[in-house]
Amino acid sequence: MSLTFLLLGIALLSALSFVFGRQRAIALSGGRYSNLHSLPVHYGTYTALWCGLPALALLFVWYALQGSVVQALIISDLPADITSDPGKLSLALNAISLIAADNAAHLDVAPEVVEAGQRLATLHTISNIALIVVLLSVALLGLALSYRRIFADMRARNNVERIVRYLMIGCSAIAILSTLGIVFSLLFEALHFFSKISPVDFLFGLEWSPQTAIRADQVASEGAFGMIPLFAGTLLITFIAMLVAVPVGLFSAIYMGEYASSTFRAWAKPALEILAGVPTVVYGFFAALTVAPFLRDSGAVLGLSVSSESALAAGLVMGIMIIPFVSSLSDDVMSQVPQALRDGSYGLGATKSETIRLVIFPAALPGIVGAILLAVSRAIGETMIVVMAAGLAANLTANPLNAVTTVTVQIVTLLVGDQEFDSAKTLSAFALGLVLFLVTLGLNVFALKVVQKYREKYD
Repeated sequence: MSLTFLLLGIALLSALSFVFGRQRAIALSGGRYSNLHSLPVHYGTYTALWCGLPALALLFVWYALQGSVVQALIISDLPADITSDPGKLSLALNAISLIAADNAAHLDVAPEVVEAGQRLATLHTISNIALIVVLLSVALLGLALSYRRIFADMRARNNVERIVRYLMIGCSAIAILSTLGIVFSLLFEALHFFSKISPVDFLFGLEWSPQTAIRADQVASEGAFGMIPLFAGTLLITFIAMLVAVPVGLFSAIYMGEYASSTFRAWAKPALEILAGVPTVVYGFFAALTVAPFLRDSGAVLGLSVSSESALAAGLVMGIMIIPFVSSLSDDVMSQVPQALRDGSYGLGATKSETIRLVIFPAALPGIVGAILLAVSRAIGETMIVVMAAGLAANLTANPLNAVTTVTVQIVTLLVGDQEFDSAKTLSAFALGLVLFLVTLGLNVFALKVVQKYREKYD
């Protein structure tokens, strides 16, 4: 059963409940809303919430538990020689899923697996029918109970506001719990990694080569997990990107905020912000197919050896991508400087450029610094441009003409494909993710502290 279809059904029932509740309140008022404690719309919202929210909660709980319950029922009917072997059980479950989806014509499996696949299809059908019946019953029950509780003196507005407040608290709790879940998942896996690899070797090692052997007799059975080359490449590309984004972004913000006419600003600023909406993979293609060959050919003319995949190419394109972040945030900050400061500066005989340098820019400096630090966090977390333009070589170098790699690129590389999540190679991705999370979190906190400490407040 499509989740979208069920959500639309719940929305339709809630809309009907709103109409019923509102009409009952109008009928109770006798045409005079002063007889009601709340407006009719509050009574309608009250019935709609009682109809839709329990059904939504049941729907998500059902979907959360349905897979594990059905799988447990299927496994309980399989022979012991299949359930006792995890490998056989995994293959059997995959075959059962294909048979239930009627996509197993090419499979040659045991009769009990075919029977289990047919039973799985039957269980899915029964589950979907039961879900529709139960959802409809819960929604109608909520409508009936809320409809019966409507009377003229009922504090419908207070009840609706209380329910909405609980909903907002729940949404906030989901956001906080999601963040905590991400942090703890990274932390637990990182601790598992550090039980295999020394934290000192990881944090201060100068070589990154996580290609560990599966068997002891294979070559290079021990990998090197020093993160310094990865963070050096990350900082090098980020530094190049900031050299491009900060001057161009600041100057464009100053021009559009202080010099440009309203007509030019009306189309120039949206055109500049289009850069923020371009997918990063497009930037990656641009870097790999245009910028990198141009830099290589230009270096050859000058007698320089420029790698086909270089930090310079990735940094330049990443800087172009980040320009809208710096420009828009800086423009917003400078536009908040009161006009009275500008008028006072002009009254003292300062020119426009002097006013910008000596009044507007210092007043907006904390916000500009915060914008730059947020742009740095954005650059550190970029992946696609680096994959396509800077390469995968973990070189410890400060030469922007050489190929380097970043933390995010290595995380993607380590987790792509079928991986053994008990090996140091795969677990190292979580350790890298934890360190990267702490670095970006520190930058964001520092940016907020700078803005809060030095922000000017004007009346």
